[in-house]
Amino acid sequence: MHMDHDAAAPAAAEIGFDQFLAVDIRVGTILAAEPFPEARKPAYKLTIDFGPVIGIKRSSAQITEHYTLDDLPGRQVAAVVNFPPRQIGPMMSEVLTLGFPDAEGKVVLFHPSVAVPNGGRLF
Repeated sequence: MHMDHDAAAPAAAEIGFDQFLAVDIRVGTILAAEPFPEARKPAYKLTIDFGPVIGIKRSSAQITEHYTLDDLPGRQVAAVVNFPPRQIGPMMSEVLTLGFPDAEGKVVLFHPSVAVPNGGRLF
């Protein structure tokens, strides 16, 4: 996640291709979305199926502006699956669900435009 979400921000420092390959971004299908009232910023708890190799993982996602709990199950999303788990309030977030900011800075989920197999890796 970048510190500056402004579209007018300069590009981040150049990295090598090996550094890019070290970030494991996979697609998964949201199985369940739950309220997360304990979060400091409005968020949902997501349960995401990344297929047989990665398995089912949990994520905290600040996506309440554009999505309702009922919108999310069955939706495919992209996430970084090889960061260490991170304690977010009372839950352990195991993956970083990816999105882009809209014009007001609210998160819009990053997802494939057609269905793909769970666990597929971004290239």
